[in-house]
Amino acid sequence: MMRDLDRRQLHRPVRHTSIAQWFDHVQAVECRPQMQDWLSNRDSLTARLVACCGHFRVQRLSQHKAVCLQDEYAEVGLARRSKVVEREVLLRCDGEAMIYGHTIVPLQANASQWPLFQTLGERSLGTTLFNDHQVRRGALSYARLHASHPLMQRLRRILPDMQASATLPARRSLFWRQGACLLVTEVFLPAIGSLTPKEK
Repeated sequence: MMRDLDRRQLHRPVRHTSIAQWFDHVQAVECRPQMQDWLSNRDSLTARLVACCGHFRVQRLSQHKAVCLQDEYAEVGLARRSKVVEREVLLRCDGEAMIYGHTIVPLQANASQWPLFQTLGERSLGTTLFNDHQVRRGALSYARLHASHPLMQRLRRILPDMQASATLPARRSLFWRQGACLLVTEVFLPAIGSLTPKEK
């Protein structure tokens, strides 16, 4: 059952759509059952995508130091908006963009805590995380991102064909390793609704 707090948030008017409202329950983002399954499944998203296409690719868009978003800093334990290491990718199936991935790592984290992060290139972060027995994943939370959210604005620059008025479902979760965290946000693009597992 949805918590009382989540119920109040769900019916409260959204005044600042540049800051996402994150919920503990996938039902709060009002998606079709198939999309809810994509959002709430805790298995490797990379593995699920690979199972649905002939050619899977991680397209790295950027990886650099940047100021984190307004709705991110508290999640990773920062007192205010500060610089982090930010990574942005598109996950593509047979050339079609399915997921926009946005990851931040606080600058306090060191190379021994996240040893492969700086050298990932176009390798999958998800595969790295799921194959490391030292990594622990936190709870999933869910949001519907509106056109004015910074990640949606970035998406429209990357994928100009996206409608300016579109809202998209997203999820995020913390991953922990040796006392350091990183925050992974995944925005689910419309094309993912047409994916089905390949026949064996």
